[in-house]
Amino acid sequence: MDNEVITYLKQNPDIAEFVRYHPIWYRYLMRDSDRLTELKKEAKKFYGKTFPQKVNTFSNQLQMVRMFAEMAKSMKD
Repeated sequence: MDNEVITYLKQNPDIAEFVRYHPIWYRYLMRDSDRLTELKKEAKKFYGKTFPQKVNTFSNQLQMVRMFAEMAKSMKD
C-alpha cells in the first residue's frame, strides 16, 4: 500500500475502521491508490454523512418533534 494511503488512514480513524469492516478495500488500495476518493465516498455512505442522508435524518427528527408536540397538545386538552 502507498505511504500516502497509510498516513491518510492513520489520520482518519473513521475511514480506517470502514476499511476494517470491508477488507476488500485493502486489495483495492494495494492495487490502485487512486481509489482513495472512491473509498471516501463509500465511507460517507456507510456512516450516513451524505447530504441526502443528513436531510432525511433531520426530517425524521423534525417529524418526531411534531408528533410529540401534537401529543402534548392533545393531553393538555
